[in-house]
Amino acid sequence: MHCSKCGEDESKVLESRDTGTSIRRRRECSKCGNRYTTYERVERPNLAVLKTSGSRELFDREKLKRAIYQSVGKFINGEIETEEIVQQIEDSLYALGESEVTSRQIGDMVLQELAKRNEVAYVRFASVFREFKNAGEFVDTLNELHNKQQ
Repeated sequence: MHCSKCGEDESKVLESRDTGTSIRRRRECSKCGNRYTTYERVERPNLAVLKTSGSRELFDREKLKRAIYQSVGKFINGEIETEEIVQQIEDSLYALGESEVTSRQIGDMVLQELAKRNEVAYVRFASVFREFKNAGEFVDTLNELHNKQQ
């Protein structure tokens, strides 16, 4: 780790704290005494996503985060809740123990999380994910959601 002030690569760890998904470390530069915080995240193996088109790409948590945030907008509590959803889905994907998952599996996991949090967010995401063609599909999705909750 390089000091954010002078660029020195020698530092002393003052405090370490496990945040659940990463390790937060308070450091002190051995040259200038500047204190700064670093975060370490466990590196996971690559996870391939099989798209509906048949192509494959690496799982990208930032892409998933943007897709959720764009499709549900103000119906969830901003970036913090979006990050919680993405983290839950990412953990669930790696828990499957597979090296490849389908985009459909990911979309279904997002819908499960949104169903617990906000009906409108669920329907908005479903409309994008399932590519609704008419209003009847919205009604069907709402009925499906209500039947699951009973």
